[in-house]
Amino acid sequence: MKKMILIVLAMVGLINAAELKKVSFDEYLSKFDYKERENMKIKTPDMLALVEEGKAILVDVRFAEEFEVWHMNFAKNIPLNELPKRLHELPKDKLIITACPHNDRSNLARLFLVQNGYNAKYLNDGLLKTADFLRGENAKEFLEEYKVNKEKK
Repeated sequence: MKKMILIVLAMVGLINAAELKKVSFDEYLSKFDYKERENMKIKTPDMLALVEEGKAILVDVRFAEEFEVWHMNFAKNIPLNELPKRLHELPKDKLIITACPHNDRSNLARLFLVQNGYNAKYLNDGLLKTADFLRGENAKEFLEEYKVNKEKK
């Protein structure tokens, strides 16, 4: 089942990647529909599967001090207020998943990325849910797969 979800998400990502371009806020809002509402967010298990496979990058948009105190070691920290000047650090050929403890900042970051031509989603259950999910066997399984896939590249 996990592989099927990945295949569908990858196909959607590839289709969207071909259509990526900068859009104004007015244009984005005028085309906003139920499909976009669903496509703009992702839950922890799906995010972890895509990161594990190397198809997505998790971007923690919290302030540097927050990230230093606690973070996911597989996330890239680009604070929301630094995102405009650090946009060049993000690849356009992968899904960018923005995250913060809940989803307020990550939703803003996702919108900014989409307006700048990136395929982006926000982690709608937040980093706190991810931390809760990554306990025991889940942490072990994720880390093993993540390391194997990282070594392949």
